[in-house]
Amino acid sequence: MRILVVEDDRDLNRQLVDALTDAGYVVDKASDGEEGHFLGDTEPYDAVVLDIGLPQMDGLTILEKWRRDGRVMPVLLLTARDRWSDKVAGIDAGADDYVAKPFHIEEVLARLRALIRRAAGHASSEITCGPIRLDTKTSKATVNGTTLKLTSLEFRLLSYLMHHMDEVVSRTELVEHLYDQDFDRDSNTIEVFVGRLRKKMGMDLIETIRGMGYRIKLQDSKS
Repeated sequence: MRILVVEDDRDLNRQLVDALTDAGYVVDKASDGEEGHFLGDTEPYDAVVLDIGLPQMDGLTILEKWRRDGRVMPVLLLTARDRWSDKVAGIDAGADDYVAKPFHIEEVLARLRALIRRAAGHASSEITCGPIRLDTKTSKATVNGTTLKLTSLEFRLLSYLMHHMDEVVSRTELVEHLYDQDFDRDSNTIEVFVGRLRKKMGMDLIETIRGMGYRIKLQDSKS
């Protein structure tokens, strides 16, 4: 999953990026409104952490522009403002949730997990497909109750496919959401990681749709 953090406070920006990276996300960052708006307008993100009080362009203006231009990624607003009217303005501008400063990083992580799940149509922190169970809270996956020993990239790949079960996900989309901006998008690493996942799961749960991409089919799943 790929996250954008737009925050002008350098220390808080770094803390958020470090925490999200440690949690297994690919993270891009911006420190002013213009850069943040540009990245959100040109790159695919699974969610955005957006501060309201930004230099050059404020967070509400950025959000209104994104929504007006059809950008539908979940957005979590960060605000130091306590007035209820500012929170209402953020929701009305198209925010999906907000956190008031100061906050605990764990709360931001939990809210982001929820936003990403809901955007993919999942209500629970556990996503199940047949014998495979993915716990988004602990970043663990099991097969018939046995924990899979996955690398960070393998987990991100499995997580993305399971968040989008029954959808054909192209190789390009996977690369865009699993790797940072300077990754060599012409490499064949996606195919390599799919092969490793199949071997570790002990089953061919991931379908290759020739010429289109990959899919995990819904199998009496509960999510």
